[in-house]
Amino acid sequence: KDSIRYYNEVPVKKLVFKNLKRFMKNKSPGDDLFNDLNTTVMNKHLNELMEGLTAKVFRTYKASWTFQQQLDKLTDPNDTEAEKILSYNRANRAVAKLCNHRRSVPKTYAKSMENLKAKIDAKKEAIIECELQVMNAEQKKKKKKEKQLKRLKDQLTKLEVQATDREENKDWNTLSSKEYYLDPRISVAWCKKHKIPVDKIYTKTQRDKFRWAIDMAGENF
Repeated sequence: KDSIRYYNEVPVKKLVFKNLKRFMKNKSPGDDLFNDLNTTVMNKHLNELMEGLTAKVFRTYKASWTFQQQLDKLTDPNDTEAEKILSYNRANRAVAKLCNHRRSVPKTYAKSMENLKAKIDAKKEAIIECELQVMNAEQKKKKKKEKQLKRLKDQLTKLEVQATDREENKDWNTLSSKEYYLDPRISVAWCKKHKIPVDKIYTKTQRDKFRWAIDMAGENF
């Protein structure tokens, strides 16, 4: 991405290494390595390989393929709704990493995590107190207290998942991949398959934008 440093080391064939050295000859550090290559030339070549194929189409295919593979790998049908959404966000994050969609850690991150940790600690204390109440409750009140305890534990799980997601996402921009790099039918199908409301992953604006996908994709897309 523009202005975002990307560093990676990969093994290449000798011919590739030789050509890279040749391309670097008589160039300054700020010069383009592939100065004779542009989008028009690239897309013309790709279209000769497959009609309709462009760099953008290839990017969308690679991102969507990675996303689908990660969803299949990470999603456990027995997980809670919050845990499934965490798996969805992790799959989306894998695409952000693939596309080098880094961002600076938000200035509000530390404070928001501090507030979230305080909520988690308070919920844990409430659970301990409720467990004692269940132990000491009369039989006719015990069932009500047990339901309250389960509700508190579910709320704790949701908060802990939220904290994990926020920590893992602090320096990645996942909005770009979700809106522009992924086939939305994959997300819709995943929601329908795992009984997750679409509004849990898409905002109203996004739902309006992807209405065609919501209407089209079934759970087996």
